[in-house]
Amino acid sequence: MGRFVLPLILLTLVYALVLGSFYPADLALGAVLSGGLLYFLHPFVMPGGAGPGGVFGRVVGFFPFVGAVARDVAVGTWEVTLVTLHARPLGRSGIVAIPVGERSETGVAVSALVATLSPGEVLVGLDRGRGVMLIHVIDAADPEAIRRRHEDFYRRYQRRVFP
Repeated sequence: MGRFVLPLILLTLVYALVLGSFYPADLALGAVLSGGLLYFLHPFVMPGGAGPGGVFGRVVGFFPFVGAVARDVAVGTWEVTLVTLHARPLGRSGIVAIPVGERSETGVAVSALVATLSPGEVLVGLDRGRGVMLIHVIDAADPEAIRRRHEDFYRRYQRRVFP
């Protein structure tokens, strides 16, 4: 029960800031709404005991995660722009199998979303039997480097927030 207190307070504070009101009735309604969200979404928000470092660790790890996603989107946009403007030749595009590894269901979904956000990559499918995500890449000349990049991103940024 103690691990719900900090998220409840933070969500209520966000509600009050968005509403622009700190009247007691508004704070009470915000607490009720926040409590309902936490109750119904706790498997997604805090899977497996809130992950390594607890809720606070996930909140702290979220900011580097967002920064890394923004960097990947910027790099992907730049690479696709160069290919589109014929400043760089189109490499050998293709599908690369990225191992799921230790990712939870939420972790797989977030990894797929992050890969698809970056231009030049898109999730094609998930092969649960082989335990891989199939991602189409604009330049798949070195599939091992792409796998290493995805695994490095997961270990450095995502695992702490979305295991």
